[in-house]
Amino acid sequence: MDLRKLKKLIDLVEESGIAELEVTEGEEKVRITRSVANQGFMQAPMQYHIPAAAPAPAAVAPAAAPVAAAAPVVDGQTQKSPMVGTFYRSASPGAKSFVEVGQTVNAGDTLCIIEAMKLLNEIEAEHSGVIKAILVENGQPVEYGEPMFIIG
Repeated sequence: MDLRKLKKLIDLVEESGIAELEVTEGEEKVRITRSVANQGFMQAPMQYHIPAAAPAPAAVAPAAAPVAAAAPVVDGQTQKSPMVGTFYRSASPGAKSFVEVGQTVNAGDTLCIIEAMKLLNEIEAEHSGVIKAILVENGQPVEYGEPMFIIG
């Protein structure tokens, strides 16, 4: 794989905000990873890990199913992440959280912010009720469809 392709892949990872990209081209394999620090809204510089090219294995054994973390058993409706990004409970690092466990919210109230591709997106409650649980830690990455709140 030539340097121009590698540079394009690195730029793609940097611009898109994804954490990891792996490309296999024939017998060459490249993995580019990016680490993000939990320092408010600041991101750590990208780190690149490009292993030496190695032939792809002839057969790949199926991966074991991941073991789900023990989620709290709470009755209510789950508010899921509408996008991939970084979860923040408040508008800025020193500010008060939008919501706390036990707080009553109405549909449309701001619950959190998800930073995606350097844009801050306010996430609003889909349902009215009481916040029963907050399932994500401040500054942690979230995936599309990942449960964030339980509102009952």
